[in-house]
Amino acid sequence: MLSRLTINNYALIDALDISFPKHLVIITGQTGAGKSILLGALSLLLGAKVDADVICDSSRNCVVEAQFLDEEGQERIVRRVVTPQGRSRSFIDDMPVTLDELRKFTSVLVDIHSQNSQTLLGDGAFQRRVLDAFAGNSALLGKYEASYRRFLSLVRERDDLEKKVAQEQKNRDYLQFQFDQLQKAALEPDELPRLEQEQLELANAEDLKLSLQAAQNALDNEQSDVQSALKEACQNVAKAAKVIDRLEPLLQRLESSRIELKDILGEIDTEQESISVDDARLEAVENRIALIYDLMRKHEVDSEAALVELRDSLKASLQEGEDLGEQLAEVKRELTAADAECSDLAAKLHEAREKAAPKLSAALQSSVRGLEMPFAVFETRLAELPERGPAGRDDVIFMFSSSGGDKPKELSKVASGGELSRIMLCLKALMAQHMQMPTIIFDEIDTGVSGSVADRMGQMIVDMGNTMQVIAITHLPQVASKGDAHFLVYKEFGDDRTASSKIKMIEGEDRAREIARMLSGQELTQEALANARVLLAK
Repeated sequence: MLSRLTINNYALIDALDISFPKHLVIITGQTGAGKSILLGALSLLLGAKVDADVICDSSRNCVVEAQFLDEEGQERIVRRVVTPQGRSRSFIDDMPVTLDELRKFTSVLVDIHSQNSQTLLGDGAFQRRVLDAFAGNSALLGKYEASYRRFLSLVRERDDLEKKVAQEQKNRDYLQFQFDQLQKAALEPDELPRLEQEQLELANAEDLKLSLQAAQNALDNEQSDVQSALKEACQNVAKAAKVIDRLEPLLQRLESSRIELKDILGEIDTEQESISVDDARLEAVENRIALIYDLMRKHEVDSEAALVELRDSLKASLQEGEDLGEQLAEVKRELTAADAECSDLAAKLHEAREKAAPKLSAALQSSVRGLEMPFAVFETRLAELPERGPAGRDDVIFMFSSSGGDKPKELSKVASGGELSRIMLCLKALMAQHMQMPTIIFDEIDTGVSGSVADRMGQMIVDMGNTMQVIAITHLPQVASKGDAHFLVYKEFGDDRTASSKIKMIEGEDRAREIARMLSGQELTQEALANARVLLAK
């Protein structure tokens, strides 16, 4: 329930602090006193759109704060702050929250019903919510909504994947051709430098063989046998070293030179033998080099490594296309299952609504007939929508006839303003029972009614107040006299003739005078006061 409301710097309200009791709370006041301003501030707190024009003093913020008590008696504080620039911040228990979070939190705490709310009677979504509340479909509807959201999510995912797969298919042939060409080339890391070196050797094979043969001949032939000369020199120096010790290092150097020369001649011979004049291999190497350079030019890269990287990238793209196809197949399988689940829940919702519709019709019809519409007929009809929506496949239509002799027609098209007020009150009473809303606020719901009808509407509001907190802003004395607490909204003028809206709780004779004013107007009469006391005594 709403236990306290604090308003600062909102329209004509400079500062206001009200504590509300349980059960039925009545708020009255002359036209223009500020009743609508009070309701506007509360609407702002519940998440209404910000209008910077409502700030009276542009040098400070507008602050609206409310204290609620939940079913366990725990205190919850909701606050909304609006700057003179029109920016707002929202808080729940002093923790900042988004506007959507604020609206979601307060939507189960307070229901505001104003005169304009009667237009909801022509809204199919509202009519469906009434039927679902009456049928106790909250849990089933929650399951359906979750299933429907998943279904829509899968539909979007499927459509997105189908677009990607279609685009991938367009590019696949070209990508596959490029990949096959690079794959067939069987590129190896650092292959090009090796090929170019091999090509250089093959192209100069004859000259290389001749050069190595000449080097071998220079070191080892009949005219100049360097090996034999070194061997003979070693033998002679060895003899001398037996006498002169200091020649031993020289002997070692000569011996090393002889061995090194022998190794050199062996390697020259090996290299010469390994070099072959092979025109076929030369042609193959040159073709391979040309292929690699052609691929580099075609793909506009400057290295063999870049070609290898491109090949791997193309392979990954082709694999991704295959993965997309598998993802699409899996999403389609999930979508089929989600569609079946959603259809099953929609069918259960329809069954529950179909079962509850005649009961709602009977309950509302009985309630409405108690408000001096003895022949009123009320029907709740279901029609199947072309396709599933966020709340199933049912379109709920309220049908009404104020006279039993007339065929029921759509409620919003045939009911008068006074009839709509009574029907809406009956609906709110039914919904309050089934939705367990802690607080409901009526803003002149009794517009267009008077006399005994107003008295009965007042009693209905009293009955609602027995099980919940009801705050009724009213202009009817029959309703105002039935409250457990009565607040008066009035204007007060300062020395500078600036008006501000105030609110105070009235009791006893002050309350009787206010109800008398509502009965007779500005001029209070003894008869009006007497009538007011009679109403309060009921």
